Amino acid sequence: MAFTSAVITFPGSNCDRDMAVALEKVSGTAPHRVWHGDSQLPEGLDFIAVPGGFSYGDYLRCGAIASRSPIMQAVIAAAERGVPVLGVCNGFQVLTESGLLPGALLRNAGLNFVCREVSLEVANAQSLFTSAYDAGQVIRVPVAHHDGNYFADDATLDRLEGEGRVAFRYAEEVNGSARSIAGLLNAAGNVLGMMPHPERAIEDTHGGTDGRGLFESAIRGLVGA
Repeated sequence: MAFTSAVITFPGSNCDRDMAVALEKVSGTAPHRVWHGDSQLPEGLDFIAVPGGFSYGDYLRCGAIASRSPIMQAVIAAAERGVPVLGVCNGFQVLTESGLLPGALLRNAGLNFVCREVSLEVANAQSLFTSAYDAGQVIRVPVAHHDGNYFADDATLDRLEGEGRVAFRYAEEVNGSARSIAGLLNAAGNVLGMMPHPERAIEDTHGGTDGRGLFESAIRGLVGA
């Protein structure tokens, strides 16, 4: 059974090709490329990716304008039907701004753009996106963001942790995120937002393959590949 995916592109996206290449290399099938101004998604999608970059130049708030793009209504509807949605970096910001995930991404605590490889702890290894990892496993994945400081009120954070919705935590100080949250699931478990870039860690020639497990988890869970 073929794995059918789509990558959304906004004006200012700069990681959409990285995401498309990663999906094709791991699944063997090239994803559909969908423009932000489209109002419909291809039919029969198994997986939707909202990539990183600087959608709309990060004007207003990072991800705020993109969350109102025509295509996002279709993405929200697909997520509500249970289609898996992955948002990476700016994509994570878009998912919080669109209401698919709680909280907000603030300016990094150090007020600097952080661009390096970091250590992540797998906090939940039982989700659609993380089953190829072990709980507590530490992986190395690149980050590149200026507004990756995850914030939510204490009651929300307690609920997220109690429901097992923290997928990844930073295993080192990176940006000041509340409770070191690096990746977050929705209540249904089919939406994941994360600031680190797993699509940049799928080949040894790029420095490592620790991000590959995320895509392998989803593909195996969806089509049994």
